Amino acid sequence: MHNWFECKVSYEKMLENGMQKKVTEPYLVDALSFTEAESRIIEEIRPYITGEFTVTDIKRARISELFFNENGDRYYKFKIYFITLDEKSGAEKKTAAQMLAQASTLKEAIAVLEEGMKGTLSDYVIASVAETALMDVFPFDANRIPSEPKSDEELLAEEKKAAEEKTV
Repeated sequence: MHNWFECKVSYEKMLENGMQKKVTEPYLVDALSFTEAESRIIEEIRPYITGEFTVTDIKRARISELFFNENGDRYYKFKIYFITLDEKSGAEKKTAAQMLAQASTLKEAIAVLEEGMKGTLSDYVIASVAETALMDVFPFDANRIPSEPKSDEELLAEEKKAAEEKTV
């Protein structure tokens, strides 16, 4: 079971015309706690942002399933109703679930969801689809866990090395 957290990161972004603008961008991180979500987003974002940045908000995202698509550059949020029959009353019961699909277009997002839901035994209905503002999603990867946390000196040395490589 994944615990997804939506983390908002605020930083100064360089626009195409050379101006700097303060932007806040949302990201999705798979973590066990709010503390781990904050440390993971900082770790994931640090290589892509030059200068200072702040994690301005972290909230739990109730997403039951995530469908990735390498060709997609946007994320679409689906509200799905699973339909079951109540055996006692014979009435249909709808259970809501939130899902996320990565795609380039709305039509492609629905196709990605349908492909991901192929093996589902339950009947379901798509109640709504909306494009999200998410910039990227960082799932948990057991192979990327550092054996020991890096010290401040090691982090500074890495940042200095990265800065030197950019100037070369």
